[in-house]
Amino acid sequence: MSLIVLTTLGLSAQTKKTSDKLNSKKMVTEVNNYVHFHGAPAKGKILMVASSPSVSKQTGWPIGFWAAELTHPLRVFQEAGYEVELVSTEGGKLEMDGYSNPTDASGYSASDVISLGYMQQKSFNDMLANTKKLTEVDAKNYDAIFLVGGQGPMYTFKGNKDLEKLFVAFYEAGKPSSAVCHSTTLLLEAKNQMANYW
Repeated sequence: MSLIVLTTLGLSAQTKKTSDKLNSKKMVTEVNNYVHFHGAPAKGKILMVASSPSVSKQTGWPIGFWAAELTHPLRVFQEAGYEVELVSTEGGKLEMDGYSNPTDASGYSASDVISLGYMQQKSFNDMLANTKKLTEVDAKNYDAIFLVGGQGPMYTFKGNKDLEKLFVAFYEAGKPSSAVCHSTTLLLEAKNQMANYW
C-alpha cells in the first residue's frame, strides 16, 4: 500500500514539475484574424485602378495590366474582408499583359495559380469585361486606393491628370495610397496641394 502511495505521489510531483516547465516557457498562440469569414459584413471598400489596353511603343505588342499585380492583392483584400471595385483609365474591357497570363504559350507565368484560379471565376471575368472609367468614382466612397501594375501604366498612368488628382485625393485624406511596379510612373508627375512631388 505504501509503495502505491509513494508512486502516486512521485507521478504527481513529476507531472507538476513538467507542467511548471511548460508554463514557464513562452507559448506560441496563433491568431487568425486575417481571413474574413464568409457572410461577414465588409470592413470597407478598396478602389483598384488598372490600365486600359494600350500598345507598347517599344515592341508594338498589345499591353495592359499584369495579372499577378491585380489578383494577388485582390485576394489579400478580399480575404481581409474588404469589398473591392476595379476601375480603369478609359473604362470598358481590360486585357492582361500576355506574359502575365498563366495560360500564355510562353509559360512565363505558368506557376501563377492565384491568377489562374481567378480566371476560372465568372465574377472576375465579368469585372474585367466592364470597368468604370476612373473619372466616374469619388475618393470619398473608398477607404484606400491601389494602382495595379503592368506594362500599360507606363503609357496610361504617366501624365494622366485625372488619375493624379484621384490618387492625391486619397493621399491627402490620409487614406492608404499605394502603387506597385510600373504603376508608380504616376508618381513622376503627380503633385500634392503643396505642389510637392512624391
